[in-house]
Amino acid sequence: MANHKSAEKRARQTVKRNALNRSRRSTIRTYAKEAEAAAATGDIEKTTAAMRKAESALAKGASRGTLHWKTAARKTSRLAKRAKAAKKA
Repeated sequence: MANHKSAEKRARQTVKRNALNRSRRSTIRTYAKEAEAAAATGDIEKTTAAMRKAESALAKGASRGTLHWKTAARKTSRLAKRAKAAKKA
């Protein structure tokens, strides 16, 4: 347990930040799964809308430090690849 005032504050901030990052990561995963599901159905309009949401969530997660920027880029790229394949089919 933290003994100094500054260490106690850091512990409080860590708990808050951990909860916020967990929530953001969950939202990102949800949007990514929705985009995957839309791509699997082959509906172009649904896929485009879901991709837009997922890309936005990934970019926000990267800019806010929830995800590493390369992780967000990789996930965005893979989603786009699947969406493109779904549109061709």
